Amino acid sequence: MLILLGVLFYMQKKHVSFSKRVFTGLGLGILFGLVLQYGYGADSEVAAKSTDWFNLVGGGYVTFLKMIVMPLVFISILSAFTRLNLKGNIGKLSGLIIGILIGTTAIAAVVGIGTSVAFNLEAVQIEQGEAETARGEQMEGTFAEVKDLTLPQQILSLLPANPFLDFTGARPTSTIAVVIFAAFLGIAYLGVKRKQEEHAELFAKIVDAFYSVIMRVVTLILRLTPYGVLALMTKTVALSDMGAIAKLGKFVIASYVALLIMFGIHLLLLTFAGLNPITYMKKSFPVLSFAFTSRTSAGALPLNIRTQKSMGVPDGIANFSGSFGLSIGQNGCAGIYPAMLAVMIAPTVGIDPLSPSFLLTLIVVVALSSFGVAGVGGGATFAAILVLSAMDLPIALAGLLISVEPLIDMGRTAVNVSGAMTSGLLTSKVQKQLDTDAYNDSENQVEVSA
Repeated sequence: MLILLGVLFYMQKKHVSFSKRVFTGLGLGILFGLVLQYGYGADSEVAAKSTDWFNLVGGGYVTFLKMIVMPLVFISILSAFTRLNLKGNIGKLSGLIIGILIGTTAIAAVVGIGTSVAFNLEAVQIEQGEAETARGEQMEGTFAEVKDLTLPQQILSLLPANPFLDFTGARPTSTIAVVIFAAFLGIAYLGVKRKQEEHAELFAKIVDAFYSVIMRVVTLILRLTPYGVLALMTKTVALSDMGAIAKLGKFVIASYVALLIMFGIHLLLLTFAGLNPITYMKKSFPVLSFAFTSRTSAGALPLNIRTQKSMGVPDGIANFSGSFGLSIGQNGCAGIYPAMLAVMIAPTVGIDPLSPSFLLTLIVVVALSSFGVAGVGGGATFAAILVLSAMDLPIALAGLLISVEPLIDMGRTAVNVSGAMTSGLLTSKVQKQLDTDAYNDSENQVEVSA
């Protein structure tokens, strides 16, 4: 592992592009993991202890990402009011962005349903081992915390009763609560700006200073991405039950078919808006590849915003769509995934998943449940719990897919980020604020220099 980390460090010193180093880390991690898998076995003490040491790098990287999520979301929203120039009604812009995010999530649910039916996926086809049973029990424990909440109470739980508690990420809905708190401060700032301009100017400078420092911290963490991806993939592959993954191969293929279809829908929406989809794919590749390998929408936020700006999206809209996309309407984690699970699990309790009433209810529930999904790990699980509980389906059966979770989570995260960027582009186009010259400028592309 030290030798492989050294290879990545050497590539960095030779100024090899960030994307190439990330994919090199991904490839080396898979190969090294396979060596450990077939050399010692997934259940061996050697593999377990070795990957425990590797986790100093991989787990440390994920921990640093979690560390910066809340400050990053908070300052991105607040700076949209203070540091950046927003043209037009803020409420209208926010509503349009959220509407697109929720709408595409509903479409994603339809795609998930259709793919599950086409591949004839059913939960009874999956064997339940010790790991799957343990995962199911864990999900039931999480469900116990929210099962007694009515829909109005769940909506109320989104509000930041104690924003300082939410900054710790203590609640599943902490991310959206921080977004709401930052928006309140931003609106208050605009009110102060009209009456006490000097105070508002001082506040804006303070926010601007924090924005610069936090973005610098993000850059420092991004530099660790190739190393973190190497360690995470090594551990995942080395300890994975290959037999279980092979048995779930049909679900993995179905998931990626659904994710590719949803990405194609993003491209269609942009095409209908008069934007070249090829240009979007070229410019979005760095951030989507980062999201794919790191499996974190929140960690991709700075690149998300920078990429949107390179495509002509105004600063304010880019900040709003990127930040809202972390906790509202994640097309992959909160749309496709829970819809597929619901269709798979429904037959186990005697429900016809193709009945119109079930399908319509599922699409609505998926769209409404997509609020408050976390941006770093666990978001898909929380979304699945909310949807399955609302549909009166057994929660524990969702644990059957634990062995392929990391594999499909990479694709889900990339689609989440693409959905957020699509909402920013479409909002800018509708509001006639998109700089089409910047969008079509092939040289104006984000290249990560971290």
